[in-house]
Amino acid sequence: MSNITALVLDAALFVIFPWGLWRLLRRAMPIVVLPILLGIVLAVLHVPVRQFGIPSVYGNNIGWLAVLVLAFTAGLEMWQPPEVRDTAHTIPAPSLGRLLGGALVALGGPFVIGSVLVYSFFLPLHGWQPPHVGPLIGAMAIGLCIAVSALPVLIGIVRELHPCQRSIGQIALKLAVVDDAALWVGLVMLQFAARGPAALHGWTGLEGVAVLLLAALAIVGNWATRNMPRPPLAVIWLAVPVYLAAGSWASMQLGLHELIGAYFAGALMPPRWVARLPVEQVGRFSLIWLAPMFFGHSGLHINGDALTWPSVVASLMLVVISVLAKMGSVYVFPPAPGLTPRQALGIGSLLQCKGLMEIVAATILHAQGMLSDFAFASLMVLAVISTALTGPLFRLFAPRPGGTSRAP
Repeated sequence: MSNITALVLDAALFVIFPWGLWRLLRRAMPIVVLPILLGIVLAVLHVPVRQFGIPSVYGNNIGWLAVLVLAFTAGLEMWQPPEVRDTAHTIPAPSLGRLLGGALVALGGPFVIGSVLVYSFFLPLHGWQPPHVGPLIGAMAIGLCIAVSALPVLIGIVRELHPCQRSIGQIALKLAVVDDAALWVGLVMLQFAARGPAALHGWTGLEGVAVLLLAALAIVGNWATRNMPRPPLAVIWLAVPVYLAAGSWASMQLGLHELIGAYFAGALMPPRWVARLPVEQVGRFSLIWLAPMFFGHSGLHINGDALTWPSVVASLMLVVISVLAKMGSVYVFPPAPGLTPRQALGIGSLLQCKGLMEIVAATILHAQGMLSDFAFASLMVLAVISTALTGPLFRLFAPRPGGTSRAP
């Protein structure tokens, strides 16, 4: 079978079919969930899709490039949250200190709780021990996946909220921006911790070039922000692939994952330049029409034998831990003063969404031996369930449209 024919079948299975199902369900479930769920089902049932060339060579490359673009656009959107017009329901913007404190608690609470519970109860189970790292780093890797929030998915969700609820969504987005950045920093730290002192040995001149390149991206971005606020649009478009390629190559050369460099490269671009780019449209196109092959292949690469009944039960337990830890952390320390219990729980229900971010993080950690097959399979199921629960949880806990959003 030719590579082109395999690509057509690959796209039909993981792009066209999930898209049709998504429209049939009237977009009730985020589209990111459907291809990964399909891949998991095929892996568990041991459907022989490989005899049809799936995953295809071109599909792998296209899906991988699309996820690089998604990571890059997530970095771009770090400084470009969607605007929310003031209404009678608008929550006053919290101070920077309160916002950062709320983000720290919203991320740190689930991370600590998840890591401790995983270390104590999950890693002793058969098949959960990570192959290339010790149990402490393995528990922290799973804890990081439990703590993460899905910034790209949340951006789309917030844009569809009722006007009286968008102020809540905006605060959730601000917290997710901080949490998203912390995720990538955490991935870097975990990878260095896993490699130990050896991470600093054996460096060649290329590693030095990579460090200088990342520093140059930051310096150029800062200089352009102050001295070239409105260059010709062609200059901005030419800078995009340069930043993406440079950031991805630099992080790969440093022994990290390319997606880490892609994210930070997007975050380093001048915000005023980013504001002139169709970031949302590019991200949406990649998410719907290209990245599903990556998501589907990720589900397909799960060891079907690892997703046993105990793994499903473990996944459900991880869902309970993730939801309660995230919502409880926001409830205990609200990110803005004067929030009602419903507003705090509504923010927490949005932040528990895992979506793309956890899928990417789990894929990186599994590829580098910090997650076992059993843990990886359970985390993929967690990503699917938590993302699907976001809408129902928000409708259950958030203030009702048309009702009062602030305490009397």
